Amino acid sequence: MKMQTEEAEEPPSRRRAVHQLLPNPHRPINAHTPAAVPSLGSGLPVLTARAERFPVGPKTRAFRKRYFPQVDPAQWNDWRWQARSRIRSLEELSRIFELSDDERDAVARHQGSLPLGITPYYASLKSREDALVPLRRTHIPVGSEYLKTPGEADDPLGEDGHSAVPGLVHRYPDRVLFLATGFCSTYCRYCTRSRMVGEAGGDYSFSRPQWEDALNYIADNPQIRDVLISGGDPLTLSDERLDYLLGRLRGIKHVEFVRLGTKVPAVLPMRITRSLIRVLKKHHPLWMSIHFTHPAELSPEVTEAITRLADAGIPLGSQTVLLKDINDSVDTLKTLYHGLLMRRVRPYYLYQCDPITGSSHFRTSIDKGLEIMQGLRGHTTGYAVPSYVIDAPGGGGKIPLLPDYVVGREGEDLVLRNFEGNTYRYNDPQGTVGTDRPLDQGDG
Repeated sequence: MKMQTEEAEEPPSRRRAVHQLLPNPHRPINAHTPAAVPSLGSGLPVLTARAERFPVGPKTRAFRKRYFPQVDPAQWNDWRWQARSRIRSLEELSRIFELSDDERDAVARHQGSLPLGITPYYASLKSREDALVPLRRTHIPVGSEYLKTPGEADDPLGEDGHSAVPGLVHRYPDRVLFLATGFCSTYCRYCTRSRMVGEAGGDYSFSRPQWEDALNYIADNPQIRDVLISGGDPLTLSDERLDYLLGRLRGIKHVEFVRLGTKVPAVLPMRITRSLIRVLKKHHPLWMSIHFTHPAELSPEVTEAITRLADAGIPLGSQTVLLKDINDSVDTLKTLYHGLLMRRVRPYYLYQCDPITGSSHFRTSIDKGLEIMQGLRGHTTGYAVPSYVIDAPGGGGKIPLLPDYVVGREGEDLVLRNFEGNTYRYNDPQGTVGTDRPLDQGDG
């Protein structure tokens, strides 16, 4: 999928944001506009950054005072400031983190898409000294991401090949993936769409005409009932842009279900403003899938952001990528999932890490994923157990994987093993499951 280059990776300043509200059907869709207040005599709205009360955790407060002493709490809690002030260079990174030689070399040699980008808030959650601490490893490049191993590809899920029109992936019969922007407030080093995010002057862009083509395609295909808006991160769009897109989708009668896929509540929680909540509440039924990685993300700020979303009646699900030496243990994921449930977020998917180019250092074996699922199922509430899936390379879609609890069959009885390893018989006279597994002595 080749598109004209229009998307700028750098979020606009406030002055530029004024012009994003003026009629121009060909502008790129990457605006980060402050809230509008009543207009002056010209009729144009005056845009101001109105401070909003938002909690600041003790860890984040100490980080701000040490590394951003000139920034007051109101500015720190302005999501636009956070987006503009992302850590994006080796110099900025070195000011805060004690970089390993591997990290320093990897950042210095980077070019192209998937740049370095970390919000100051999210940087406050990371270890400044230890390069092996989980959250740090997910966002600071290392040399391994320049190694390509067998089976890896820039577009492993075949999204470009399944694009009905640029930016709209139609892989399943009744649902589509709407890629609304290429901008993220932070860039995960294992990103499935690393080929298209964050590169100014790259092959992918996201503009108003592209949106309109995608919306027209959805309107012309009545079998589409479910639209997932992703990117990049759709919550980095301005309230006005998001309101427009959701309103257009809601105006298509056969679209029953709209979802937003985002990591913003975890990495830029102050984006969940009262004005954003008002926009989202206009477009129910609306669901949200939030990308969470590790329990260290469950800060007071994240708790506030999630509370606002849940109180707005938006069902929340989490999507977690299984990552080697980062969250690949039962204890780590159980802690994360319990914390999410306490915050009204339902664990939804545990993804096997996609074979994106340069991701081998993040991928576990399938055996490890099944071992974790076996350690969750029956050992905690079912609400805390996600579906473990592989998104099949080449566009095959999500394939669920489960530990094998079928021991075999004897006559009309299906023999099963429970989470404790004990076997049980279930009378299933019409069934064929397990007929290919003769019982060993002692089974059943």
